[in-house]
Amino acid sequence: MDDLFSAQAPAGRVPLAELLRPATLDDVIGQSHLLGEGKPLRLAFQSGKPHSMILWGPPGVGKTTIARLTANAFGSAFIALSAVFAGVKDIRASMEQAEQTLATSGRHTLLFVDEIHRFNKSQQDALLPYVESGLVTFIGATTENPSFEVNAALLSRAQVYVLKSLTDDELRQLLSRAQEKALTHLEFDDAAVTTLVGYADGDARRFLNLLEQTDTASRAAGVARIDAHFVENALTLNARRFDKGGDNFYDQISALHKSVRGSNPDGALYWLCRMLDGGADPRYLARRIVRMAWEDIGLADPRAMQIANDAALTYERLGSPEGELALGQAVIYLAVAAKSNAGYMAFNEAMAFVRQDKSREVPVHLRNAPTKLMKELGYGHAYRYAHDEPHAYAAGETYLPDGIEDPAWYQPVPRGLESKIAEKMAFLRKLDDEAGKG
Repeated sequence: MDDLFSAQAPAGRVPLAELLRPATLDDVIGQSHLLGEGKPLRLAFQSGKPHSMILWGPPGVGKTTIARLTANAFGSAFIALSAVFAGVKDIRASMEQAEQTLATSGRHTLLFVDEIHRFNKSQQDALLPYVESGLVTFIGATTENPSFEVNAALLSRAQVYVLKSLTDDELRQLLSRAQEKALTHLEFDDAAVTTLVGYADGDARRFLNLLEQTDTASRAAGVARIDAHFVENALTLNARRFDKGGDNFYDQISALHKSVRGSNPDGALYWLCRMLDGGADPRYLARRIVRMAWEDIGLADPRAMQIANDAALTYERLGSPEGELALGQAVIYLAVAAKSNAGYMAFNEAMAFVRQDKSREVPVHLRNAPTKLMKELGYGHAYRYAHDEPHAYAAGETYLPDGIEDPAWYQPVPRGLESKIAEKMAFLRKLDDEAGKG
């Protein structure tokens, strides 16, 4: 199984990642918010009591490494499964192995499941009895939000720890350690280090692979001093890849968003293609495009949301490069669509009000009355069923808690469908006025 410390090296040499494999928590670079003194995982190790956990974070941040260190720290047998390839049969075989290990040596087993989010419900359910019985300590690794990808029953039995991408300084620490242990013959100038760190994008596994490639290329070229020019020419990477946390990345996504908002399809396409060509994750761009549809087009053209969602789904089905065409056509449509941020502004104003306001009671006429007692208490009394009213509208009715006057958060714009919505709202207000509502 690939992990943070399984980067490939030229034949005949010990892999760089193997030389740098942490033997203790103190050897781990990164995740200080979890592994530092007094921090959650450090305290868990010091407690002497292993517990099931889910490690959630981007690739190459040490999820597998932490799992292996946990097994070593507690003297547990270690079984690793990849959810990409394993199924219920493999889970059961692993449990039989754990039972045999316990019976023959008295050792507990730590079961590590990489990419746990790829297990379906039945596969995740198959783990539950063994986790509940304590036969194994379960550690799952995922790059996806476990709230959405892991069954609630399994999630409730495991502590979730969020791992972070390595910072630039932490990657530089990794380089220093690599130079001390294996790359003593290489000298990197500052520009070369900055380039390598930028390519790595917070991923230690990728960084180690880059160092391996650099070492191999330097031996072939007979050079010992590495500069940025050598890195960009020798490594098999897109030289225009940018750091996702850097200003360039956010400047370009900002330019894409503002081109869509400014109704300029050519500008939107240019910045989308720049980011795709530069190595941006198309899934990230798809999410941002969906956000643009809801924020800047809104109900002025509800088709924009559908097209943005369809484009994201098309990319998931086709991948690159075919699926990128769907993203391109989505930004064209969003750019030329009627614009409105009325729904966006209304939501933000309502949320801000609720956060600062007190908890108000639901008006009695709006309450549900499923029992006789509730009906006797007046719940739902005097509620007017809109479908029984003229125009299917209970003119003069109130729907906000007592003490809140009509805040008028939603103000539709005179563009697209919202111009029709504005006409409808004006008509309903007229009915309210006629019914005697101020």
